[in-house]
Amino acid sequence: MNIKKNFKKLALLLTIGLAFTACKKDNDVIVPEENEAAKEYKYVRLLVGDEISTQLNLLDPFAASITSFNAKYPLANLYPTASGRYAAVLYGNQNLAEVFDSGLLSHEDHVDVDRAAQWSTITATGIKPTHFKSKGTESLIFNDGDGTLSVGEEANFNVAGAKFGVVNAGLLPHHGAMAQFANGNYAVTVAPSSGASPNRVKIISKTGAQVHASTLEIGSIHGNAGDGNVAVFGGFTSGAATAGGVLVVNASGEQRLIPNPDGFGAFRLASIYYAESAKKFIGYVATKGAYLIDITGNKITTIYSGSDAYQCKVDYAGKNLLVLTLDGKLRIYDLVTGTLKKEGTVISAVASTDTYKPVLEATARFAYVAVPAAGEVHQINLQDFSKVIKHKVSSRPVRLTLLGFETSEGHND
Repeated sequence: MNIKKNFKKLALLLTIGLAFTACKKDNDVIVPEENEAAKEYKYVRLLVGDEISTQLNLLDPFAASITSFNAKYPLANLYPTASGRYAAVLYGNQNLAEVFDSGLLSHEDHVDVDRAAQWSTITATGIKPTHFKSKGTESLIFNDGDGTLSVGEEANFNVAGAKFGVVNAGLLPHHGAMAQFANGNYAVTVAPSSGASPNRVKIISKTGAQVHASTLEIGSIHGNAGDGNVAVFGGFTSGAATAGGVLVVNASGEQRLIPNPDGFGAFRLASIYYAESAKKFIGYVATKGAYLIDITGNKITTIYSGSDAYQCKVDYAGKNLLVLTLDGKLRIYDLVTGTLKKEGTVISAVASTDTYKPVLEATARFAYVAVPAAGEVHQINLQDFSKVIKHKVSSRPVRLTLLGFETSEGHND
């Protein structure tokens, strides 16, 4: 009888113990580590270029490590590809473009380190490569010096001796821009004479043939972005340059102008961004601030108004807009609501006369500011601006771009 009672007690204790262990295990899975958000995602990378040195630095914020590479020339313009893996490195004055490979490969639910970070083998040799766009696995460069487009597919980026293809649409040389449509066509700027500012946009095929002619002439186009179906170009409303607006070009060929807000003055929104997650277009110019472009309601409204905003960037996922002003203050705006989420001082004040001012990029967790005078990239916690990690990179970091993926899920994680 005692044996039976003891057995029952033992069974009860084991059941309670197993239940406690199961609950503890479940809690361990559900409750995140307290410091999880204090670190950057494992597969985010930053590429940093220098004003004077040819040194190109790859920053891994999660590991707090920096790997240095030799670029061909200093002051290269850096642009991420849509896939997140590569960065285009454009040497405008040297008529050359290269591609840097982070080595990270996304499989949707996790990321693999496909190979060590290194230079890809593909190059482009258009004259004065300046503007860059990427959609899917295709990268596109506008060559200001000859009015051509250089086009490259990521499948060829690591093929020995590969070259970007050339699209010649008969454009005159000019400081141009282009956008990719989901149907495979391109919207490209058109200039009235060689070297003049573009004042029209037409749609061409991948071979350079005209698909839709320009239907609107405006003035001095600069800056553009697209969502695959619509392309938005900043400019003046006419050649007189007394008022500005944005030219909206549909993939179907339809074109219309949305004027700047009343009282805006003789300014144009010279930088246009598209925020992927928020599905919003933003226009920016340092002399006026940042503005929301509503292509459905055909209106432009204020996000931040002021002549002191020298950096304006959409975060990596395209959810928030970050504005950095000369007083060193950072503002974060929710692009779905257009409201200010957070603001505070993050760096020292900057002189408006500085040729190369700090450069801003951001993920969901951190803002990154390359500070030329300090030779550092400052990693600023977006939950607490007082928490800053300073990464020493090169003597004069003036170029910065984000690569990789906002996840910590790897093949073996």
